[in-house]
Formats: sequence, C-alpha cells, structure tokens
Amino acid sequence: MKLPPAAWQRREGMGALLNVLGAGEGETRFVGGCVRDTLLGLEVSDVDLATRLPPQEVMERLKRARIKAVPTGLAHGTVTAIVAGAPVEVTTLRRDVATDGRRATIAYTDDWREDAARRDFTINALSTDPGTLAVFDYFGGEADLEARRVRFIGDPLTRIAEDHLRILRFFRFHARFGFGAPDAEGLAACVARANDLMALSRERIADELMKLLALPAPAATVALMVEAGVLRPVLPEIEEAARLARLVAREAEAGVEANAVRRLAALLPPDPEVAAAVAARLRLSKKAAKRLTSAAVPDDGSPAPVLAYRLGSDEAVDRILLGPRDPAKARALAGWERPKLHVGGGDLIAMGLEAGPTVANTLQRIEASWAEEGFPEDSEAQRAIARAAVDQALRERQ
Repeated sequence: MKLPPAAWQRREGMGALLNVLGAGEGETRFVGGCVRDTLLGLEVSDVDLATRLPPQEVMERLKRARIKAVPTGLAHGTVTAIVAGAPVEVTTLRRDVATDGRRATIAYTDDWREDAARRDFTINALSTDPGTLAVFDYFGGEADLEARRVRFIGDPLTRIAEDHLRILRFFRFHARFGFGAPDAEGLAACVARANDLMALSRERIADELMKLLALPAPAATVALMVEAGVLRPVLPEIEEAARLARLVAREAEAGVEANAVRRLAALLPPDPEVAAAVAARLRLSKKAAKRLTSAAVPDDGSPAPVLAYRLGSDEAVDRILLGPRDPAKARALAGWERPKLHVGGGDLIAMGLEAGPTVANTLQRIEASWAEEGFPEDSEAQRAIARAAVDQALRERQ
C-alpha cells in the first residue's frame, strides 16, 4: 500500500528537512498519526518523523542546515524541528529496556520493526517512506484501520503493564476510530487491569480523560467504561453516562461546540462539593475547576443574558445545556458580549448617597434592575434606573 499524496507532505520546508535527515537514504520516515489519519482521509495537523539517526546527530544536522532545533525530549530521543514556523517532532528509533507502568527506560536502535513494536496499537505503528510513500505495516495496522478496529500490538496485558495509561488510550482511540464493539481481548485486559490506573499521576489521567470527552461522540464508549467499572478506581463518583449522552445531543441541537469540562460535569452528580473534589483530585486548572463547580449548580431559569451577565457566557451555556430548558437558549448566547453599565459609585454619590457600603449595595440593586429590563444601553435609561435605586436607598435610610 502507498500513502495518498496530501498537502501536509508538501508543507514549506518539509522537503529540506527530510533531505537533511537522510530520508532519501532510508534514514527517516513519516510515522504514527500523520500516516494513520491520511489513510483514513482525515485532516493532519501534527507531523511526526522517526529516524535512525541518534538525537545529537539530528541536532547537529539541523544546526548545520540552519533549521531551528529544540531539544524538547532529548533524553527520550525527541528533537523538535521548527519548519516554516511549525513544529515537526523527530524521534530516534527506540526499544524499551525496562518499564514500570508509568515510564520507560529506553535504548536506541536502528531496527524499524523493533521501534514499531513498542507502540501501543497497530494503527499507530504504521510508517511511510517520504520518497516512495510506501507504507510499512509490521503488525496488521492497515487491516485494523479498514475494519475500524483498535487492537494492541502483542499481548494487551503486557502492553498495559508497560504503560497503564494505555487503558484510557484504548477507549479514547476506540471512541475516535473504532466501529462497533471494541476488540474483545483488549477490552478484557483493560477491565482486568483497571486498578493500575491508580498508579498514574492524576494529571495524566485528566489529560487523557479530557481528550476522550472532547471527541465528537464519546458517550457510548464512556458508558461502556462505566458499565465495566474501568473508571471506578480513580473516579468512583461517575456512576452512569446517560446525562452525557443527553448533553452531547443537546450540544448538537444547539449548535454549540463540545466542551470537555461541561461533559465531565454531566458525568458527575449535580453537587458543587463533589465537582470541587474531583477538580482537585484531577488537578485541573483554576479556570477549569471553577467552570466544573459552576456547572454542578442547577439552572435557576434566569433569562439567558442575565445568567451570562452573572456567570459569564461559557458557564451560562453549561447550565442551560445541563438543565431542562430549550437548548436554543444556549445558541442565543453565541457571540454574546458583556454589556457595560455606565453608572458608577461616583454617580450615586452625586445623586445624594454617602460613600460607604450603601453605594456598593445600591450598585448591585441597579445591576439587577438593569438586567431585568434587558440591559438597555441608552445612558438616560441607565440613569433613570440608578435614580430610582438611589431614591429607594435614601428612603430606607430615613
């Protein structure tokens, strides 16, 4: 089989990079996702190269050719070449010397099959000669691609023992590329070794889970994971996936872009304390943790613009889509910009209020009334709302 010609193969500077790395002499090939996705007719964003050249020689060749080289993972054989402003990862062929489920000790090799054998799934072990576009397939990856089957290379239990994250990757790749039921042997191994996930850093678990949830249609795969108890060792709060399936459908109905944090919220009980605990356990960013916790609060039915003004448009969309109301209300917030109230504390003091807590309280009352009236932009309308609130505050102080 040959790789179909594609635009990414002709990117500016790609030919020069391949020449520098000896692709014409068989030293360097396209590898991994760019090969897989091109065979599937999918768009390719990241290009990876594998090479027989040692990392230091890669660095030296790139330097002599005046191609920027970044030693992003030099200890593991990876150098990033910057070609026309875009990164291309170049990794020396490797074999595993020792593994402990979290990291591997590697040695370099010049054997393409040996390097392919350390990859996780057959569909990820394909490589291509850049000159002839001939595809090298050592483990049946082409047939698995055609069948839309995600299958471990070799014994699944052994591959999971080498890197426990492969449990989650198995399900993510099935959700993205698989068709029908998952490979039975791989599924059984993932279920049997689910407790191995507890040995992983929570950051790695969160990264893989969020990639899965961001896929176009993850609900059926996540439901399978829940049913099989795969997530229970690290996320026992997730007991069902029905709300996720409902959310995915409502996102599509509303024409709203998928969001992994929102989808994680759909898997959790609607309880802010639970959401905060999960966010802390997964070590989510402050922004993601705040959004997850906010999404756990039930929608109070406020008009969509009012909700957006109070929470921000993203969090408002989350509550609407996770709640009972028409998802079209979320669509209405697309491109929403926060309106500006042109009344401040100095204006209220000029109207007769004394500086102090009363000013802040009155401003809050003004904002609430302004929101109820649909956020009028007209300055006179805003001042009329402010005047009424100030008059009320003055009466209350008498």
